[in-house]
Amino acid sequence: MEETLEKILKTYHENSGNIITILQDIEKNFGYIPEEAVNWFAKKLDIPASHFYGVATFYSQFHLKPRGKNIITVCRGTACHVKGSERLINRLCLELDIPEGEETTSDLKFTVEKVNCIGACGIAPVTLINNTVHGRMTIDKLIKEIKKIKSE
Repeated sequence: MEETLEKILKTYHENSGNIITILQDIEKNFGYIPEEAVNWFAKKLDIPASHFYGVATFYSQFHLKPRGKNIITVCRGTACHVKGSERLINRLCLELDIPEGEETTSDLKFTVEKVNCIGACGIAPVTLINNTVHGRMTIDKLIKEIKKIKSE
């Protein structure tokens, strides 16, 4: 980990980076932002760790926990909610055995994200499965997609 952090630090100095660019590079390299990485940069740059966490928790692009290999994003906007997105989320978490309050399976194969709006209200309810849009999603179609991913 330290070798990777040193490379990020070098890039930071060469390009006059900022906290956001550091966090982006950490996320890119580790898939999330490990506490050890934040503490390492806080010490090296003499910037309080709270500044890093303030930025990381403000922007939804950053994640403080490890994420699954497969990301399933479910829209919870008004149109999607009315058309059953909560049922999709509940069934998905049940199917993947994701404990309440968690987003990622214990084997790190799946993460279920809940977002406020994807912006595709006309095809509600909408899910993104590994960045591929799936409109008019049903529980049956969702389970079929999950089984397909599991078998790969």
